Amino acid sequence: MRILHTSDWHIGRTFHGSPTLDALRQVLAALVAQVREHGVDVVIVAGDVFDQATPAAECYTLLTGALHDIREAGARVVVTSGNHDSAARLGFQSTFLAQAGVHVATDPTALDVPITIDDEHGPVHFYGIPYLEPTIVRRLWPDTPLRSQADTMAHAMRLVGADRAVRGGRSVAIAHCFAADVEPTPGVEREIRQGTLDVVPLAAFDGPDYVALGHIHGRNTLSDRVRYAGAPLHYSFGEQSKPRGSWLVDLDAEGLAFVRWLDLPVPRRLVTISGSLDELLEGDQFADAVDAWVCAQYTDATPQPDPMRRLRARFPHCATVEHRPPHRDADERSGYAARVGGEERSDTDLVDAFLTHVRAGEGPTPAEAELVASIVREREGAETLA
Repeated sequence: MRILHTSDWHIGRTFHGSPTLDALRQVLAALVAQVREHGVDVVIVAGDVFDQATPAAECYTLLTGALHDIREAGARVVVTSGNHDSAARLGFQSTFLAQAGVHVATDPTALDVPITIDDEHGPVHFYGIPYLEPTIVRRLWPDTPLRSQADTMAHAMRLVGADRAVRGGRSVAIAHCFAADVEPTPGVEREIRQGTLDVVPLAAFDGPDYVALGHIHGRNTLSDRVRYAGAPLHYSFGEQSKPRGSWLVDLDAEGLAFVRWLDLPVPRRLVTISGSLDELLEGDQFADAVDAWVCAQYTDATPQPDPMRRLRARFPHCATVEHRPPHRDADERSGYAARVGGEERSDTDLVDAFLTHVRAGEGPTPAEAELVASIVREREGAETLA
């Protein structure tokens, strides 16, 4: 059996305010072409199908079209819900969809009831584990302490293991969680982990021939059997260096045979450029970023006026601008109050320290210093007369 492991489609997500539906439609069309080219039997979507619990109408249209095209290409589909999805909405008419070869697993009480698909070697049992929020699902298993994602996923896998022991045969588990030894993408996968409390140990996934994980947006291999496919699009500049694609998984009569990565196209690449604002606006070294999504980091000592408008004149897809003045040492990174406190300072010294702080180490110019000194003298003279 040949399986294509995908996850985290996040249909409806925006990229710094720009819609991504057209780009995702293009990428999913390439995924369908891979299904057809490689003779894929089953496509897995391991959670976060939608980006929001209440998707817009056009999001449903995109999903319906993608599922139709995958089925037309000859593969069945197994979908689970992630923490971004509404399980109830995603699972609507799941019984009806199963008759069409699209299996949607959103019911935690049925996570140990597999979707069984046969090939020439016999059955393969797919255990779709929806995202399990401990505070919500612990009422389903009142006799089992479920304080964290780790507890909850370990319990779910025990239930799966018990069913596997009875059924026998080959099996695939699908889950949406943080696993050990995986670092999240800054600003992206933040909702279901606090510190290290909800990291699921790799040992929890022992047993199945393959474990298809979702939630992390970058490709990760935790073992030959346990992998993250990541998202099909880049949804953050923190992901820009991570490839987009899916795992092509082959099961033979004995179990896992081989796994191969298939790249997906990147409709518009992401780049981070850095330099003074004038360099960014005029430098030839940034010419190849004109058609890319751009994160611009300008290094001028002081904030510059209207940088986004000016940068978009050269980079139409500039998505974000960051002021990154030159490196400051530990003292310079401390707060202004901490830097000037603890000793008696003259008014002139305080203004000098303030300007040095906000300008990343550059103090007042001679003209500014003279202006400040004259103002201080005037104020001191007025106070003397008073």
